[in-house]
Amino acid sequence: MGHGGASGYIALMILFAFPQDEVKTNALILNILVSLIAFIQYFRKDTFPYRLFLLLALFSIPAAFIGGTMTLHDKAFKIILGLVLLIAIAKLLGLMPDKHFEVKPSLLPIMFMGAGIGLLSGLLGIGGGIILSPILILLGWCTVKQTSAISALFIFVNSISGLWGKSQAELHFSGNLVYIAVFTVLGGFAGAYLGSNKFRVEWIKQILALVLGIASFKLCFT
Repeated sequence: MGHGGASGYIALMILFAFPQDEVKTNALILNILVSLIAFIQYFRKDTFPYRLFLLLALFSIPAAFIGGTMTLHDKAFKIILGLVLLIAIAKLLGLMPDKHFEVKPSLLPIMFMGAGIGLLSGLLGIGGGIILSPILILLGWCTVKQTSAISALFIFVNSISGLWGKSQAELHFSGNLVYIAVFTVLGGFAGAYLGSNKFRVEWIKQILALVLGIASFKLCFT
């Protein structure tokens, strides 16, 4: 789908009771690996909107760094993350509007979008693509393939910035992160190839939406 997969990683780590201080670091590292794979697969499928990406990145990268240096109270982290996962669920189930308004990209909305999504990226350990991509399509700024490419690269740079910001305090890695990363990269290659060249993966979206829903409920109510 052109995403780094952070919402899925975080949902599974929450369900399997990973320590919170490991969740953010693990998700950012896996995001970096998979989003780069996704970008390479989608980059040649349509004309890449360089100017739009550069403007978004200009405001999102420093905001992601700031978010990475911040630590939320445990309950606040869970509630905000649970709400963000609801956005991901809505997108996966096709509940978000798909009509294009054909709004011409301008500096002010790009600035707020980049900075806002970048801050959330660093703060929660997500790449921000799950929020950015429906907005780009809704506003008619990009085609579907362009959206996948720009979201993947957006996730990549913001995840690096967020991880760098978090490293200013302390990084907590899972002991089995290497094994998780190996299988994640293999899945990333398969998913990016199939998603960009072969078929629609509606049933995968529905399963992922279910997992995210369970994780969101657990985050907000337990």
